[in-house]
Amino acid sequence: MDLGLQGRRFVVTGASRGIGRAIADTLAAEGADVAIFARGRDQLGRARDDLERHGTRILDVAVDVADAMAVVRAVDEVAEAFGGLDGAVANVGGTVGGNLLDSTPEDFSATFELNAGHAVSLTRAAVPHLRAAGGGSVVFIASITGMRAGPRTTYAAAKAAEIHLAAVLAQELAHLNIRVNAVSPGSIFFPGGGWDTFQQENPDDFANFVDTEFPFGRMGTLEEVAAPVAFLLSERASWITGTNLVVDGGQGKPSARRFTT
Repeated sequence: MDLGLQGRRFVVTGASRGIGRAIADTLAAEGADVAIFARGRDQLGRARDDLERHGTRILDVAVDVADAMAVVRAVDEVAEAFGGLDGAVANVGGTVGGNLLDSTPEDFSATFELNAGHAVSLTRAAVPHLRAAGGGSVVFIASITGMRAGPRTTYAAAKAAEIHLAAVLAQELAHLNIRVNAVSPGSIFFPGGGWDTFQQENPDDFANFVDTEFPFGRMGTLEEVAAPVAFLLSERASWITGTNLVVDGGQGKPSARRFTT
């Protein structure tokens, strides 16, 4: 299916590696112009060089998404360079601290700001440009950890907020013809990723987790997340908003980690 993304213009945060980079690669392969945001200039440059093989316009912008004003400036810069904006993906995520008993109140606030807070900043910055384009699509990359109880508490609470944020913003922004959806990946394996590290450090626990919690006997791939995101950004998904698309291959428990007792 042709997604009709030729010439469309998108911003993807956290796009120098992992899921964000895979999303940017899929969009560029579909003919879209893509701006990739991340903090590390070197990794951004390497990602840009790779994405340019698709022949579309690729901008790499070094920005800390925890700085709301910096996000606004970066999005404005991209919209000016591309002549507008058609969509945005809030992919940056992570955790500060772990669970209630081994974290601080500041850890919870920081984790919330990194996940749901950055999604708010990106959407707020993108709205004027999406409105000028006649509408658009925003996707938040959440997690099944925001839907099912399991470690890490700070991260789970922040991702749950991000999922609900997408549903609320979908209602608020519908009159501007702006769709907002969340995508909740399950455990995604890729070289250098968190599960790659976990497998090396805890091979038995990893093997047991995959054997018992994944009906297909494996974790997901980056491409299996990127493709649904590209669909949601396209006009093929014009009647989908306020939803949380779960991309987990039927995964059971969200984590191999355990709460301490």
